[in-house]
Amino acid sequence: MREAAFVKQNKDKWLKFENVLSNKIQISPDELSSLYIEVTDHLSFAQTFYPNSETSRYLNNISSKAHQKIYKTKKESRKRFITFFTKEFPLSFYQYQKQLLLSFFVFLLFAIIGAYSASQDGDFVRSILGDAYVNMTLENIENNDPMAVYKEAGEMNMFLGITINNVKVALMAFTFGVLLGIGTLFMMMQNGIMLGAFQYFFYEKGMLWESARTIWIHGTIEISVIIVAGCAGLVVGKSILFPGTYTRLQSFVQGTKNGLKIVISTVPLFIIAGFLEGFVTRHTEMPDWLAIIIISISLAFILFYYVFYPHYLYKKSLQTHE
Repeated sequence: MREAAFVKQNKDKWLKFENVLSNKIQISPDELSSLYIEVTDHLSFAQTFYPNSETSRYLNNISSKAHQKIYKTKKESRKRFITFFTKEFPLSFYQYQKQLLLSFFVFLLFAIIGAYSASQDGDFVRSILGDAYVNMTLENIENNDPMAVYKEAGEMNMFLGITINNVKVALMAFTFGVLLGIGTLFMMMQNGIMLGAFQYFFYEKGMLWESARTIWIHGTIEISVIIVAGCAGLVVGKSILFPGTYTRLQSFVQGTKNGLKIVISTVPLFIIAGFLEGFVTRHTEMPDWLAIIIISISLAFILFYYVFYPHYLYKKSLQTHE
């Protein structure tokens, strides 16, 4: 739908909403809440299809003014938490597919570089993973239990420690976006090289499959959402570099809000990844077919939620507003 047609179709509702906010007309709290939800839905649509337009700025302005008034008269619906993850976030994430793709390719590139560097320099793996970890793993290999590192700590302690650490990495990838996105790219580089060197180390020892089928039980989600967090940092960096019709400060504030939503979407997945690493990965005796099923389901969900579902909601929104 063209922007002019979108404005013409909905401007009466927006004007009514403005009149309510300025107390020119009175409506019930429930009606006000319903109107607010409709206007914010229009805002989400405008930010997706006309991100740098006056329409998007106008709707963002009246939605912000309405927030305090709404919360003085009506409590937030309990369904808001659910609709954020099922509708609001996935639809808005459609516009960040390019940043997601960039984050992925940067991570993949440096994972390849990490593996190649490890193949060319025998000391590279030690410089990346540390002597203590390499020596411990070599000892575990000699004891015919190369993945014993996942059995050393208790389930709950590992679950909590890994989850907190992963969330910390995601927040760093996001906040480093303020360095024009360069800090975020550095985080992707650092983690990519580490992964590449790690996997080559096991390949060199003839245990690539043994390591992959174990590590990627939790790593499929863990690595994927680190890449998504990198996307959040790139959104912040882009908001600073390319403010469009907004002032640089306005663009930065909006970019930070949007990036934070992306990070919030990863928290439940980091919890799942932490649970898998703490309670499931340690069972290295599980059959290959079960490990493959867990990895496949994890990958399918990530691709569905962050790639296919946003595209589906985008097309659905187009049909709804035609």
